[in-house]
Amino acid sequence: MTLRERVSFPAEGAVTLRGTLYLPETPGPHPAITMAHGYGGTTKHGIEPFAAVFAEEGFVVLVHDHRGFGACENRKNYSGKYKCHGLLVIALTDDNGRLLWASAARPGRASEITACRHDKLTQKLRAAGLGAIADLGFVGLDDSGPDADPAVITGYKATRNRPLTRSQKLSNKALAAVRAPVEHGFAHLKNWRALGKVRTDPKWATALLRALLVLTNREVAR
Repeated sequence: MTLRERVSFPAEGAVTLRGTLYLPETPGPHPAITMAHGYGGTTKHGIEPFAAVFAEEGFVVLVHDHRGFGACENRKNYSGKYKCHGLLVIALTDDNGRLLWASAARPGRASEITACRHDKLTQKLRAAGLGAIADLGFVGLDDSGPDADPAVITGYKATRNRPLTRSQKLSNKALAAVRAPVEHGFAHLKNWRALGKVRTDPKWATALLRALLVLTNREVAR
């Protein structure tokens, strides 16, 4: 017979990992083992019976899920839009695709529009006499009056009951052509493998991202 106890413990990046501690009934001290599934699985995928056997043989066994899986899902960093865990960053480029600015990294559940409003992006663009062309994820960001020049221009988004008109489709096509170099700029930044494996606090991710922004511009300028 073994004793089981549900446990949780902190990990790097302000994440809480959860698992089960298997304890032998015999007096200690006991040797200990920690067990986790392969990447993509959970503790429910076959390792718990092995933990029970080890515990019956006199081992203390900690079985836990990796961050982002099973009982250890970090919902704060889960993006419902992209159906994955990650961090949100807003970036600006010039019309040639050269990266100019990147926001602080935020939890993945944050929305693009909320992040831009928090940074007062439209007000800063307007104060500098600048404008930006953004994708459809930013529709509704610029709430300036009808008589004001827009600080952020987006395309048109179709709805279930309101398909796009021909002129709206042409407008979207023209904006997509203008944005093509911009997307290349973002692609150069995303090429850094380190960004695909960030598992740290957003403030450290922000420092990493801004350093990579500088390196990206140096690489592209060669």
